[in-house]
Order: sequence, then structure tokens, then C-alpha cells
Amino acid sequence: MSNFSAANPNPNKSIEVAQPPTDSVSSLKFSPKANFLVATSWDNQVRCWEITRDGATTGSVPKASISHDQPVLCSAWKDDGTTVFSGGCDKQVKMWPLLSGGQPVTVAMHDAPIKEVAWVPEMNLLVTGSWDKTIKYWDTRQSNPVHTQQLTDRCYAFTVRHPLMVVGTADRNLIVFNLQNPQTEFKRITSPLKYQTRCVAAFPDQQGFLVGSIEGRVGVHHLDDAQQSKNFTFKCHREGNEIYSVNSLNFHPVHHTFATAGSDGAFNFWDKDSKQRLKAMSRCSQPIPCSAFNNDGSIFVYSVCYDWSKGAENHNPSTAKNYIFLHLPQESEVKGKPRVGTSRK
Repeated sequence: MSNFSAANPNPNKSIEVAQPPTDSVSSLKFSPKANFLVATSWDNQVRCWEITRDGATTGSVPKASISHDQPVLCSAWKDDGTTVFSGGCDKQVKMWPLLSGGQPVTVAMHDAPIKEVAWVPEMNLLVTGSWDKTIKYWDTRQSNPVHTQQLTDRCYAFTVRHPLMVVGTADRNLIVFNLQNPQTEFKRITSPLKYQTRCVAAFPDQQGFLVGSIEGRVGVHHLDDAQQSKNFTFKCHREGNEIYSVNSLNFHPVHHTFATAGSDGAFNFWDKDSKQRLKAMSRCSQPIPCSAFNNDGSIFVYSVCYDWSKGAENHNPSTAKNYIFLHLPQESEVKGKPRVGTSRK
């Protein structure tokens, strides 16, 4: 059973988003204010849809798009929901005031592709992480960064929940910053996972973070020295001897459970506090490179497409199918529950 589910891209009967990108999807982000969805793609495009809810019917309406000169790898919304930031292989971040219909402008530059971008409203700054081994902080009204932070290696993933930022680098370091003092590393941790870091997600209470690796494993790490006994790792996105990358980690905005999505084509919902899987979804016919919850957790979006893990060989973008699906989680899938035989805290 190690092959994908009979070539069915949608075994979970999710809702298909209209007019998906023409190449693999690299990031998915919902507006913090409304059901606008942005996707970035290897086809150099940033696209926006409005997700409509009418009674029991959920639909998608393509609204707008912009182009980069090269594949786009990451995106972020401004906290007011007016503006989208996107970065990628053209080594720049574009600021797109899409709600007002404005044109995109370049607001950040690196010496190598930009892998991660985040807007930090508490600082009124944009943060970018690049393969040039730096993190840069930007006031979008100025052409030069307000601070450049050297890293030990390329930035592969980061997560920001002010004042916590965790950066995963190519050398398996996890560099923790307190953004109230962003020019000094707060702590440097060697990943609890033995293989390359793929994704990180700060706990909603900022007391720790999740880290996912290419070797089908997730680490749950607490920052407080007194809490280290609570740290653990668990295996996921595996099928017999087949081991797949964990590509995405998303906390539910209400219940604080989390989703994992992987190159096995599956997504799962988990409760870290009771250490149990709440729901395992059926495997799609291609990998899931990225996923996200909307602002109230009523929609989980995920893409089903090639993850570029085997390079350009055997991949023909003109014939490959790319999907974006919307899953509407039932409460039982995403609400934490105590382990059987334990009392509720």
C-alpha cells in the first residue's frame, strides 16, 4: 500500500479551488481578516481567491494575481488584511496592496532566494529569511533593512509569534530569538530531529515550537529549561518502509491542536498535550507541499502537487496537475481531548 491512493487527488472529498496555479504551489496563506486566500507558485505567480460560504456551499472566486520574475516561495499577509508580501527566487519581496487594487512594489532584497517572509505587527516590520544566510528586518518605507542578522547557514524555515521567533537553518540549528531584543540570539538548539529541517511552528502560547523534518518526524520542544522533560518526537507521514517529508505544520487558531501535511499526500490533526492523533485523512495521489487554516479555523486549505523532491527529472509542468483543496474540519477532528483514563486538566 505504499503507492498513492489509486491516483485520486481528492480521496477526502474536499472542495476544489477554481483556476489553480500552473505549477507546484509553494505557500498558502489566508487573510487574518476575511476569507481571502493567497497562493504562491513555481510558475512565478501570486494568486488571490475569495472563498465564499453560502449556507452549506463553499466556493472560490479568483480575484487577482501578480507576477515575479522567478518562482515564488513564500507569502504573508499584513495584519489588517489589506496587503500581501511575497518573496522567492528573484531575491526580492514584493508588497502588493491587493485590497485597494494597487500595484506591487519591491520592499526587500537579499543576495540569494528568499525562503520565508513574515509581517510582525508588534514591530511594524517585515522579516525575511534567505538562503544568503541572513534574516533581515524591513521598514517598508525604507530601501535598506533596519537590521541584518547573520545565521549559521541558509534559512530553511521560520516561525514568528511575537515575541518568539524560531529560525531553522540548513545545518539543523534552530535559532531562537526574543523579538524584544532581535539583535541577539536568545538560544541556539540543535534540532531534536536527525535530518534536515523542513518546517517550524511556534506554540500559540509562545512557550515552545514544533519542528518537522524530511524524515517523517515531528519534534515538540519547550523553551523553558524546567519543561525539558515534556519534549518528545513522534513519527508520521510514513507507510511501511516508505518515509516522507513533513512539509507543513499549522496550529488551529481556536483549539491550539495542529495539522501536519506531508509528501505522502496525507494530512493529519494532532493534540500535542494528550500526545494523540485526532484524525488521519486519506492519502492523496501527490504530495502536499503546503497548508494553512483560515482565521477562525473553519477551513483547512492544502495543495496537492509535485513537491520538487526529485528535481526536474520525470516532472513535466505542462502535464502535471496542481490542486488546491479546502477541507472543512469537524470539531471532533481539531478539538483536543484527554487521553482515555486520564482526568481533564
